[in-house]
Amino acid sequence: MTPIRSARLFIIAATCTALSACGGGISSGGGLSSSAASVADDGDGLENPASIWDVLRRPDANTNVHVNKYIWNASLDVLSFLPVESADPFSGVITTGYGRPPGGGRAYRATILVNDVALEARSLNVALQTRNSPVDVGTARAVEDAILARARQLRIADGRL
Repeated sequence: MTPIRSARLFIIAATCTALSACGGGISSGGGLSSSAASVADDGDGLENPASIWDVLRRPDANTNVHVNKYIWNASLDVLSFLPVESADPFSGVITTGYGRPPGGGRAYRATILVNDVALEARSLNVALQTRNSPVDVGTARAVEDAILARARQLRIADGRL
């Protein structure tokens, strides 16, 4: 074995040993038994990995998204006049470019955050901006109300009450 190869092997072994020492064991994770699931739930509905190996595993293709689908679709529907620059359903952020509303004179851009699965006002945050400055709070509130009203319409049309 060459000295470089043995040094690499030593570094990998030392790193694994150091990482295993950081874990603290299963018993320090709130009383989980060794047969418990490898993912812990801390009470907020989001799952936290129990070990470093859970982080390194390939993610499941059927991962649940923690975003309300009605608010998400209503946001895209109400602000359809704005060009979508990015949309990430896993983080719940929609970023749009500048666009003019039908019959409007000013160009707006929006950043929408859908941060909960509940169909409630606290699940939606809208930040509007013109080319010069942020818009009035009342305008942003009116857009939020329009999005929530459209989300309720979509939910009723879906037949889930």
